[in-house]
Amino acid sequence: MGKPTGFIEYKRENPLKKDPFERTKNWQEFQLLMPEAKLRQQGARCMDCGVPFCQAGTSVPGSADIGCPVYNLIPEWNDLVYRGKWREALDRLHKTNNFPEFTGRVCPAPCEGSCTVAISDDPVTIKSIEYHIVERGFQEGWITANPPKTRTGKKVAVVGSGPAGLAAAAQLNKAGHLVTVFEREDRIGGLLTYGIPDVKLAYQIVDRRVRILEEEGIEFKPNTTVGQDITSEQLESEFDAVILCTGATKPREVEVEGRDLKGIHYAMDFLTANTKSLLNSDHKDGEFISAKDQHVIVIGGGDTGADCITTSVRHGAASITQFDINRQKGADRTADNPWPLFPYVHQIEDGHKEAFAVYGEDPRAYQLMTTKFVGDEEGNVRELHTIAVETTIGEDGVKVRTPIEGSEKVWKADLVLLAVGFTGPEQELIDQMKLETTKRQTLKADYGKYATNKEGVFAAGDNRRGQSLVVWAIHEGREAARECDRFLMGSSNLP
Repeated sequence: MGKPTGFIEYKRENPLKKDPFERTKNWQEFQLLMPEAKLRQQGARCMDCGVPFCQAGTSVPGSADIGCPVYNLIPEWNDLVYRGKWREALDRLHKTNNFPEFTGRVCPAPCEGSCTVAISDDPVTIKSIEYHIVERGFQEGWITANPPKTRTGKKVAVVGSGPAGLAAAAQLNKAGHLVTVFEREDRIGGLLTYGIPDVKLAYQIVDRRVRILEEEGIEFKPNTTVGQDITSEQLESEFDAVILCTGATKPREVEVEGRDLKGIHYAMDFLTANTKSLLNSDHKDGEFISAKDQHVIVIGGGDTGADCITTSVRHGAASITQFDINRQKGADRTADNPWPLFPYVHQIEDGHKEAFAVYGEDPRAYQLMTTKFVGDEEGNVRELHTIAVETTIGEDGVKVRTPIEGSEKVWKADLVLLAVGFTGPEQELIDQMKLETTKRQTLKADYGKYATNKEGVFAAGDNRRGQSLVVWAIHEGREAARECDRFLMGSSNLP
């Protein structure tokens, strides 16, 4: 700890970002680099606490996350940044996280919610410091390919190139195995590429890392659907082990009257088509769902819904409203959400700030449940009907939605985006491989072991744990790689 009084002397300074109104005019990333002197001050705020909960990396059943799922050595690299030892800080960062450039951009930073300074003050800017360490590494040319010196001759197939798949592939390759990654989309990256708007995580950032992984010896096969272009039988016969990192991509439905009207889309279809068209032609091909001049309703109050706002603002929507079925959270923690749990408090995301800058108001509306969609003579959605609800938790732990009498309302709606989560992984490949699933339809593979009921087949990420964070996917990909390595070699030196 370089400065024992740093957390007393310096206040938190949030990462610099471009003006919310100005940045809506393009699709460029909007986070800016901070001056080194400011970053060193922010690193000095890390207080060398007795127990660094920021790097605990655990989940409390029925509650929230505590700390960093990949066990980042946060106090160590904060101190190194304070001392100006950036190369050493990068080495510490890469010890636990294969892709800090991803988490430094899109992770909600459970580490900051568990920061000891956050008990009575603003937490250390852990996520921002992580972002600056890795970007400094790329700028200085410190991050280069480092292929393994020897090969084991063992072949491993990784199905899915999202954060779990890439992490698993990177670790297995380090162990010397021959790794092939199969991806059904035309570009590598999974949800990193097509599930997150380019303004938050640019494809060039994903591709930059993929090219390094290729130089290290990993083979990538895009446009390849396992179960169709290559059968599951071929996969199991040609490879010594398989890790399934296919995500939880089956969207949850909103089953109300009028759902079949035109203009109602799943959020991920909207986001994927937008990014694909942007990368292919800068939107000149028109192969995307446009929100231009549309009254847009986003159903779902989470991050995916906020991404839909980010995208719709840039299209030039006439108006944007985001429905959240829950009450607006308060500014402070509640009694059942104490430190060091991830804080469930009211947040204003970048998309909300942009909508406010363009339309003059926060786009969110709370405690709303959709009751029906109404269309015109041509079958296009034109109205959305809602009723306000009160949410309580029943004795069985299930949420109960009670309508509030007289709260019915009609909204203009030309484009409705369903962002209410996912119900689990797609089942086709699971059925082909005769893999066991849980009651939640996720793959049955114990946490920490990741082995399915079929020998040599492992599962990691959202298809095993359900819809979750990028950082949890990286964690599971790394751990599954270790268990796969153990299966192949009898023991493993992977962390």
